[in-house]
Amino acid sequence: MVNPWPAMTPGTDPAGHSRAVRRAHEAFLATGEVAPQVRPLVAQSWRRSAGARVAPGALPPVELADSDLRAYREQHPLARAMPLFRELLGSIAFDGAHLLAVCDQRGRLLWVEGHPGVRRRAERMNFTAGARWDERHAGTNAPGTALALGQPVQILATEHFTHRAQPWSCAAAPLYNPHTGRLLGALDLTGGDHLAGPHSLALVRATARAAQAELAAAAPPPGGPRVALSALGRDEALLVVDGDRLRLGPRHSEIAVLLAAHPDGLTGEALAVELYGERADDRSPVTLRAELSRLRRLVGPLLASRPYRLAAPVALDSKEVAEELAAGDLAAAVGAYRGPLLPRSEAPGVVRLRRLLEDRLRRAVLGRADAELLRRWADTSWGEHDLEVREALLTALPAGAPGREALLRQVAGLRADYAVRRPAGGGATSVQRAGR
Repeated sequence: MVNPWPAMTPGTDPAGHSRAVRRAHEAFLATGEVAPQVRPLVAQSWRRSAGARVAPGALPPVELADSDLRAYREQHPLARAMPLFRELLGSIAFDGAHLLAVCDQRGRLLWVEGHPGVRRRAERMNFTAGARWDERHAGTNAPGTALALGQPVQILATEHFTHRAQPWSCAAAPLYNPHTGRLLGALDLTGGDHLAGPHSLALVRATARAAQAELAAAAPPPGGPRVALSALGRDEALLVVDGDRLRLGPRHSEIAVLLAAHPDGLTGEALAVELYGERADDRSPVTLRAELSRLRRLVGPLLASRPYRLAAPVALDSKEVAEELAAGDLAAAVGAYRGPLLPRSEAPGVVRLRRLLEDRLRRAVLGRADAELLRRWADTSWGEHDLEVREALLTALPAGAPGREALLRQVAGLRADYAVRRPAGGGATSVQRAGR
């Protein structure tokens, strides 16, 4: 299987590849069609950038400056990792005419360091501390795309969405809080075509891992263990307790999610109903006690009883999405939503939580009618067949916008697949899958 994250496979001519991608980029801006030589992750990022209405000649906005920037980055968790970044990448950046950059989880550059001449050139495209380099504001670029995908990525020259960034190549890796699993930002190495080889991505990825190991070694704050549970888009939840990571099996994942969603605890009977529903029988209490006993051997005193509960506050990723949504920050909620909650679970309590969150978030995206948010939803595995979202995106995109013609064909195909019928005299679209 081809690794999708490096920009090129070994032996590829960087200049020739860059010219081919430049032609593909020009064609995409004109027609919305993506040529096959463009990597799928880049094609998807171009579509997200177009959906966010990023202009090819745009400059990313500068959101933090002077005292505000200094105060913000001094208190940012990644400040503790900067000595390590400078030790491992600083000399490479200065001696190799590169830039070392670190951004926060929203894509705001906090540190940009390296060769002075290279920094001055980069400032012409606002690649400077305080500028916003997430995809929504800067289009396809390594730190922004790494944040969007949650994966280390490399972006070569003309794979960038904006013209000002296309003379540059870059490699970036996301950075996570090792105690909670939450996204902190990204580490980036930016320079010329000599960064196009796979070595730069490997170097950035290794440095990011070293930084997270150093952050994990930091003494936890007082007040008991820090516990995080990630279950969005995962069939097996990831439990992180003070930096120790534990992948739970499917049934244990369901129990952990249900207890995290009910911090006051559940009785054995209530938990059995949440897990088994109508499938509960005389054997269910015995089966549940056995599952809880096995889970307690894994997590120790974190699992308490009478009632069953988690004995420490738990940062549940689905709750984070719900809180962002309640606070009115829809972009943050969509960014934190990594997919349906335990998507293969059939436990009634999990199914209810999953449907409630997905429906609330989807309805909020539809109600906002923001092209970039609609595009982000439509480009996911759970939104790829969502006709209503694609129709809303079609309405939100102006005539002639890149990708609009391709979207028209997608909508037509989904309408045929779902045998769309519109009520006489207009009204809302009714959808019925053919043959049902």
